[in-house]
Amino acid sequence: MKITVLGSGAMGGLFGAYLSRENEVTMVDRSEEKVSKMKTEGLVVNEPDGSSNVFHPNAVTSTEGMEPADLIIIFMNSRFSEAALNSNKGIMGPNTYLMTLQNGSGHEELLGKFVPQENIIIGTTQHNANSQIPAVSNHGGSGVTHLGVVTGSASRLQHIADTFTACGLEADVSDDVQKMIWNKMFTNVSASALTAVLQMPLGYITANENAWAVCQKLIREAVDVAAAMGMEFDYDQKVAEVKAVCDNGPKGLTSIYTDVKNGRRSEVDTISGSIARAGKKKGVPTPTHDCIINLIHAMEVKGEYK
Repeated sequence: MKITVLGSGAMGGLFGAYLSRENEVTMVDRSEEKVSKMKTEGLVVNEPDGSSNVFHPNAVTSTEGMEPADLIIIFMNSRFSEAALNSNKGIMGPNTYLMTLQNGSGHEELLGKFVPQENIIIGTTQHNANSQIPAVSNHGGSGVTHLGVVTGSASRLQHIADTFTACGLEADVSDDVQKMIWNKMFTNVSASALTAVLQMPLGYITANENAWAVCQKLIREAVDVAAAMGMEFDYDQKVAEVKAVCDNGPKGLTSIYTDVKNGRRSEVDTISGSIARAGKKKGVPTPTHDCIINLIHAMEVKGEYK
């Protein structure tokens, strides 16, 4: 397949590297430093077992003049998605699939501005990676990547799932992927969001009774919104799962915590915001999420206050 990956951070680098084993992959990044390094030194993936591998996909800062891709995968902070898609319209043909594996939900609304609904792929992955050095992905853990559609049957994506699996990224297709995406969000919209507001690690959320009380309210609202959308989740089970994440990784610092700490804009509108927007659409109040979103936005820019 002819695959283009928009964004060469930790996850984009990981997927682009693996998929280049058997496909024509092009990495797209605005950073000339990253692109130059990928061209000269390749993409490095450090595995959990201590081994490292170097991959050599194509790398560009612009797709101008390129032929349409079979598949475009978006791997970047969601705040930059629309600008990136606008800049790469030229590689979107009538048969191009546009895929997002980004955190949060509701990305299909944006993707629908660029390709027909039947060409949109939404999904979630159990792989994780981090990166401190350009063109180097530290592969933290593996799992299954679930692919789904917003209209019709997901079975038409089987050839894409097979391509992923053949390259070492085990994948399947599911008509229930929206629920999988939401299932992954519960920790992000509760405990993770609170680590940003409180600027404390995950363990503090369950250790402090006030923080934990707010966390449970966030989970309750998310479960109620999901139910209004036709997705049933057990509240007590979600609470137990979020608590386990916090208790098992008490010193864990989330990406949204880091964004707020460093005065960067976060993905709160895509993650917590997706709960608030869905709640408004379905008539389910989400006052705790609304408050958290406002607080995080206030903290993102507090360094600008004079």
